[in-house]
Amino acid sequence: MLKLLNEHYYLDIDRLEECVNIEKLTTTAETQVNLVRYEMYKTMVEILMTESEEVDETLGTKSTSLSIPFKLAFNTLINKKIINKY
Repeated sequence: MLKLLNEHYYLDIDRLEECVNIEKLTTTAETQVNLVRYEMYKTMVEILMTESEEVDETLGTKSTSLSIPFKLAFNTLINKKIINKY
């Protein structure tokens, strides 16, 4: 879990899988992945996992120490329900 802004968050891997899979047109057992979506989500998760700046809990989301890529990745993953509050 990730503690951020006095909340605990987790990655919903099942939801992530739903977001990157392409709907099957045939009844074969193989899974197809949208490569562009996969790479974008992969990059956003990497940004979240490697953010090295301290988060000022008193300022919350208005903290200036959070990088723009972190804010974009976090908000996008929250919006797509890939990151959820625990």
